[in-house]
Amino acid sequence: MTTTPHAAHPRETRPKDPADISSTAFWSKTAAERETTFAELRAERPVSWHAPIEGLMFEDPNDQGFWAVTRHADLIEATKRHEDFLSGEGILMESMPQELLDTAQGFIAMDPPRHTKIRRLLTSAFTPRQLDRINGQIDANAAAVVDGIAAKGSVDFVAEVAALVPMHNICDMMGVPQEVRAKVAHEAQFAGSWNDPELLDGAEPLPRLFEASGYIFEVASDLIAQRRRKPEADLMTNLVQAEVDGEQLTDEEIISFFGLLTVAGNDTTRQSLSHTMKALTDFPDQREWLMADFDGRIKPAVEEMVRWATPIMTFRRTAARDCELNGAQITAGDKVVLFYASANWDTEVFDHPERLNLGRNPNPHIAFGGGGIHHCLGGQLARRQITATWRELLHRLPDIAVSGEPSYTVSNFFHGVNHLPVTFTPERRPA
Repeated sequence: MTTTPHAAHPRETRPKDPADISSTAFWSKTAAERETTFAELRAERPVSWHAPIEGLMFEDPNDQGFWAVTRHADLIEATKRHEDFLSGEGILMESMPQELLDTAQGFIAMDPPRHTKIRRLLTSAFTPRQLDRINGQIDANAAAVVDGIAAKGSVDFVAEVAALVPMHNICDMMGVPQEVRAKVAHEAQFAGSWNDPELLDGAEPLPRLFEASGYIFEVASDLIAQRRRKPEADLMTNLVQAEVDGEQLTDEEIISFFGLLTVAGNDTTRQSLSHTMKALTDFPDQREWLMADFDGRIKPAVEEMVRWATPIMTFRRTAARDCELNGAQITAGDKVVLFYASANWDTEVFDHPERLNLGRNPNPHIAFGGGGIHHCLGGQLARRQITATWRELLHRLPDIAVSGEPSYTVSNFFHGVNHLPVTFTPERRPA
């Protein structure tokens, strides 16, 4: 009896691109160092096939590699083709269990029709009116954070400014009690930076990630139960009560959104503020330009701050069927990774992207997504927080500047800063 040889799957024999964007060593480099590789890929091989990411927490025998989408135009096209490139199998570069997808990635790791339903209900609760209601609190929190450092003269900017601003604002929105806020913000970091040695502090990644996920689940469950018994003027109450065409969010869906907001909401604003602090030190002329007319210039400046930071560097999709993207023949089931960190430095779109230009116009950055159904729901919240923080910092501590080398997070997802030493002339307070 003869046997028919097993036919190799296309992705098993597909040649891997020689550029290294899969290793831990690559993701341990600075953004400027990584950009050298991204620039080569954008110019020569904008949709390229690579070896699986190193250091995977979950072994996936079907993981033969991923497509890297590095050009701005291709990333936008892929984002808008949600029928071809799915989110439901996860947005991180590795495969994860469904319970972690639901808790840590929420509705951004869903596809229609489920995504359509959840986003519609969330939009009915997460409204501009809701943001307007807390606008004064955002300003108050920014002032309180600066109050806390103003007399010191030197601090770790990440720990004492950038991490505190979104923590208080998001917890205010959701009604999270003061006594658990710091732990909620800390646990939220593991979703995108589970393999960062400093964050793990000797713990094993998988158990620590489940521990963090479980804690956020517990806090959210308690809040939901409290708001069902006694509604308050907060977003959690809005989510509990949200209804569109007779449909409401389930407890599991609310918990999922709470996890997403605590993860993405905390990290994106924290990283945007931290990277901007470094950039304002490195480009003092841009600080001077902004302060010459802060109120008139802060709106375009915030867009450039977010582009410069690109706090979320990658988002993964999964091919729903055999299809094509910029000449690349993609097979159903392939991982397709969108490299925002590369697209936001695309020289075909941005003039001298390596320079901070707070007046950049136009500035079609994609730090909040490339359009389509997954465009960031919290973009306006991030913009308001960034604006309020720099208004306080630059007017009250005008000479604040980075005074030492930053410590960066090792991650292929969040563009994280762990520590950033700054110094400034202490604020004189009235006697």
